[in-house]
Amino acid sequence: MKKELLLLTIMSVSSLCVGAKEKTSYIIQTSNPKQQMEYFSASDAWSMFRIGLWSKEKQEQVADWLFSTENDENGQPKGIGLSLWRFNVGAGSAEQGDDSQINWGTRTECFRNADGSYNWNKQQGQRNFLKLAKERGVNRFLAFLNSPPVYFTKNGLATNTGRGGTFNLKDECYDDFAVFLADVIEGVEKHDGIKFNYLCPVNEPDGHWNWLGPKQEGSPATNREIARAVRLISKEFVKRNIDTQILVNESSDYRCMFGTHMTDWQRGYHIQSFFNPDSTATYLGDTPNVPRMIVGHSYWTNTPVDNLRNFRIQLKDTLDKYNVKFWQTETCIMGNDEEIGGGGGYDFTMKTALYVARIIHHDIVYAGAKSWQWWRAVGGDYKDGLIREYPNEDNTDGEVADSRLMWALGNYSRFIRPNAIRMGVIAKNENGEVIPEGDTDPTGLMLTAYKNENGKWSIVIINYSDKDKDMSFDIENKKIKKWKMYRTSDADNEKLKPIGSCKENETISIAARSVITIVSE
Repeated sequence: MKKELLLLTIMSVSSLCVGAKEKTSYIIQTSNPKQQMEYFSASDAWSMFRIGLWSKEKQEQVADWLFSTENDENGQPKGIGLSLWRFNVGAGSAEQGDDSQINWGTRTECFRNADGSYNWNKQQGQRNFLKLAKERGVNRFLAFLNSPPVYFTKNGLATNTGRGGTFNLKDECYDDFAVFLADVIEGVEKHDGIKFNYLCPVNEPDGHWNWLGPKQEGSPATNREIARAVRLISKEFVKRNIDTQILVNESSDYRCMFGTHMTDWQRGYHIQSFFNPDSTATYLGDTPNVPRMIVGHSYWTNTPVDNLRNFRIQLKDTLDKYNVKFWQTETCIMGNDEEIGGGGGYDFTMKTALYVARIIHHDIVYAGAKSWQWWRAVGGDYKDGLIREYPNEDNTDGEVADSRLMWALGNYSRFIRPNAIRMGVIAKNENGEVIPEGDTDPTGLMLTAYKNENGKWSIVIINYSDKDKDMSFDIENKKIKKWKMYRTSDADNEKLKPIGSCKENETISIAARSVITIVSE
C-alpha cells in the first residue's frame, strides 16, 4: 500500500511538472517592419586556393554544400544557399615564398607581376569557385584585400612585420593601388565572367594584431589614410565607368566603429569619421561609389553574454544617429569565446553551431545587420571553417566534411533570401503578459521572422537550452494554413532536415539544442 501511494505521489508530481511546462507565444508584427536583409556569405580565404584545384568531385561537393538552393527527392536541402561570395584578392606573398614571412597556408598569389604586367592565370583555384558559385545561382560577389600588393608596400611584404600603425602602402603608390584594383575588377569580369559588385580595399585596419606582423597578410591604417585611398579608388572607378561599390571599413571590433578600443582616435570612431560631414579630413558620404554603409566584424564582442546585446545596441545607436547602414562581414571563434572552448580544434557539433547562431541573432536584431558573413568557408583544425578540409600529403586532393555549424547558418541563409524584410516580434507568456526582450532569451529561445520578396515567410528559432521548449506563433493580420519545418541538431542526419509541418497558433515543441526554420508553403 505504501509503495502504491509513493508511486501515485511520484506520478502526480510528474504530471504537475508536465502541466507546468512554460509556453511562449510569439506575434509576428506585419505592422512593424525592421531592416531589409541582403546577403549571407563566407569567404574563399585561404583554402580555395587549393581546393579549387582538387578533383571535380570534391569541388562539386563543396560548391553544392555552400551554394545550392535545390532539394533532393526527400525535400532535404542540398546546401545552405549562400547568396554572396567573398573573394580574397591576393597581395603576392605566395610568389615570395618563405621570404614573405607568412605561413605557407595563408599566402596568396597576385594578379600583378613586378614589371606591372598581369597574369590572369593566377589565383586559379579561387576563380574556379567563383564560377561554381555562379553556376548555382550566386549573382553577387565581393572582392576584399588584406594587404596592398607587395610591389606597393613600404616594407616590400604583405605583412606588417617591423612597422608601426600606419598603412603599409608607399606614399607614391596610392594611385597605383587604385589602378590595380580597377584592373582586377575589369580583368576578372573579362576573363571569368564574374562581376565584383563590392570591393573592400582594407581589412581590419584598426586591429592591433595588424601592427605586430602575425605571419598572415594584413596592414593597419589610419582613417585619414583610408579616406585618401578610397577617394582615389572612387576617382579611378568613375573614370572607367565601374559601378562596383567601395565598402569601408572591415573594422576588427564593433567598439572601434563607434569609439576606440585598443587603439586611438586615428583608427577609431569609424562611423563618425567616414559619415559625419564635420569630419572634413575623412568624410566619404559624398564620394561616388561609396554607399552610406559601414562593414565590420563581430570578433571579441560575444562574451560574456551581456556584451552580445550591449555592444550591439551601442553600435546601432551610433548607426542610427548618422543614418548609416551596416553589414557584419566576418567572424569566427576566437580565444575569448571560452564558453565553447575558444577557437582551437575543429568542432562538428551543435556546441559551436548554436553559439554562432546566437551571434547571428544578436547581430541582426540588436545591431540591425542587413548582411551576415562568416570568415572562411573551408578550414583546418580550428573553429574558422564551415567545412573541414583534410588535404593529402602534397595538397593536390583530399577529403572534406560538413559540420552542424554550416547547416545552422543554412537555417538563415537557405530561407532568408535577398530583399527579405525582418519583422518585429512580440512575445507573451501563458498569462498573456508581454515579455520584455521576448524574442531573445540567450540561454533559451530566440526568434526572428522574415517576409521574403516572393511573399513566403521564414521564421528562425534557436533553442539554446538543454531542454525542449514549447511555443506558438501568429502572423499579425495574416492566416497562412500550412508551414514546413527544417531542423538542425546533433541528432542523426538532422542537417536542415525536414521534420514535418505545423500551423499558426499550434503548440510546437522546439527540441533542445537545436535551430529550426519554419517556412510558409
